[in-house]
Parts: sequence; C-alpha cells; structure tokens
Amino acid sequence: MRAFVSVDCDPASAAIRRAQAPFEGLDGLRLTDPEQAHLTLQFLGDVDETLAEYAAEDTEHGRDVPGLSVLEAALESAVDEGDVAPFDCTLSGYGTFPEGDYISVVWLGVVEGREELERLHEAVEAATTDLGFDPESHDFTPHVTLARMDHAAEKEQVRRVVDGAEGTPDPATMHVDAVRLTESTLTPDGPVYETVARFPL
Repeated sequence: MRAFVSVDCDPASAAIRRAQAPFEGLDGLRLTDPEQAHLTLQFLGDVDETLAEYAAEDTEHGRDVPGLSVLEAALESAVDEGDVAPFDCTLSGYGTFPEGDYISVVWLGVVEGREELERLHEAVEAATTDLGFDPESHDFTPHVTLARMDHAAEKEQVRRVVDGAEGTPDPATMHVDAVRLTESTLTPDGPVYETVARFPL
C-alpha cells in the first residue's frame, strides 16, 4: 500500500477549484482534482497491509516495512503528543516547486494555521522515522497541490499567474479537526485517495 499522512481539504474544495481557474487549458499543465485536495504532512511510501508488526521486507531500501497496526498506533500517539487542538486553516497565495526557472508543481499556500501544521508534521515525522520511514529531504512547506507541469510550453503564463499579475486567489478558511492516514492508488486517470485511518485532534 502506498500511503501518506495528511489533512483533508474537502471543506475548501470549491475555493481550490476557483484558485485553479487561471491555469485551466494551459498546455503542459495537469490540474489536480479539488475533491481530493489535501495538505500532506508526510509522504510514507510503502506500508504493509497486514496486521503483523513487520511482515514485509523492503529489499530496495534494506528495511522492514511496518504493518498497519504499528503505523496507526504510532500516528495516534504522535497526534496526541503534538498537542494541537482543532484549528482554522486559511489557504491563499500561489507558489511553485521548485521556486526557480524550472516548475514541476503549482500550489496554494497556507496563511493561517501554519504553526499548527508544522507541529503536526514534526510529531508525525518523528514517529514515522522511528519506524524506519525516511524523513523529508527538504523543509516542510504546507500547501495544496493545484497542478503538475509536464512541459514548459506555457511556463511564462503560469509564472505570471503565480507572481500575481492576474490577481491572487481568494482566501479559503476550513476547520481542521483530524489527521488522516491516506492510501494513494495510481491509475491511468491519476491518483485515487482513500482514508485508511482518522486521528482526531
């Protein structure tokens, strides 16, 4: 099972769709499904779906793959220890990964609730690293992915929008009261996400 830990953005899906509007129809840009929008706290990769403690060996990375029961218990403890109460999160502002000339991802940022998301990320990453998962190789930037760029045919127009030449997206506020363990299934039509477990704040 391919999985990640996330905060669900369903309450803001309409606003996320509006934020994508300036990018619609641009050649080389694939918009994400706003109904599946989320804020990733940590990407995990492979997780064994059995209930055994360490039932599968990841020979590529030389480690055992934690089973679901172990991972869910660790995430439940991490969310508790993060000591984050339910909070409001406001999405606004465009950005890209990377930030330079080359663009692979266009995203919507977080202007309120960053501190809470960072605390949750730190707690989750500490818990999963103890289980053998790799920590992120870059600084944590809370964001919602709006689009992925396959080629740079209309990169200049994408950059104009991101830089605010055509206005900025309206802020969208949503209430966050849980963290989710999410399964990602890759399909020819794009990834499909399904909640495996929910951990209330």
